[in-house]
Amino acid sequence: MGAEVLHSSVLDALGQEITGGVIRPGAVITLDRIQKRFGVSRTVARETMRLLESMQLVTSKRRVGLVVRPVVEWDVFDPRVIRWRLQGSEREAQLRSLTELRAAVEPLAAGAAARYATDHDRARIVDLAAQMRAHGEDGAREVFLDLDVEFHGLLLRASRNEMFAALTGVVTEVLAGRTRHGLMPDIVRPEALVAHEAVARAVHDGDAAEAERAMTAIMAEVRDALSVLDDLPG
Repeated sequence: MGAEVLHSSVLDALGQEITGGVIRPGAVITLDRIQKRFGVSRTVARETMRLLESMQLVTSKRRVGLVVRPVVEWDVFDPRVIRWRLQGSEREAQLRSLTELRAAVEPLAAGAAARYATDHDRARIVDLAAQMRAHGEDGAREVFLDLDVEFHGLLLRASRNEMFAALTGVVTEVLAGRTRHGLMPDIVRPEALVAHEAVARAVHDGDAAEAERAMTAIMAEVRDALSVLDDLPG
């Protein structure tokens, strides 16, 4: 097994334990413990520590090791942190906080895209909405997810707002998480498909107010879908 695969698996294990509360804030992780527990080289252990530190999950203290930081200090926008949190016991809270972020940002991004998108982007967003309609009605969830990810990512980038565009990875993880954890119906709700088409038409036509309104409707549908969380195990 290559070093890259090794450090990825070790990183995932430790990342999930930290974000899931198994390893609590204030706990110490050392190179020696990582090596012994996972049977990896010092190089792999060091790279894992570096990546955890880059996500602000831990901080390095001389002659101590890596100390787990409190949640308020984590880089909560890092897609890997989001993925790990969605896999843990705080999944419901994470989905809700991310949905609230999307509800605040994506309608504004859609409106901006209607103003600033290129002709190519306007044509592509209409094409994506049409494909989403076809695959959503067919129940092809994985294909629909790929299209949905591209649709929302394109709108964020087409807004020509670098702050919105920087959230592309965050939105991708949220959409993937909804599918992964069974929060997407086998057949996508007709009103969701209609709303995506409305956003696409508005962006294509340069109607910022309508694009924002239609994206607000999509976010309302997402919030409604989260109402099933209380029935999920864990």
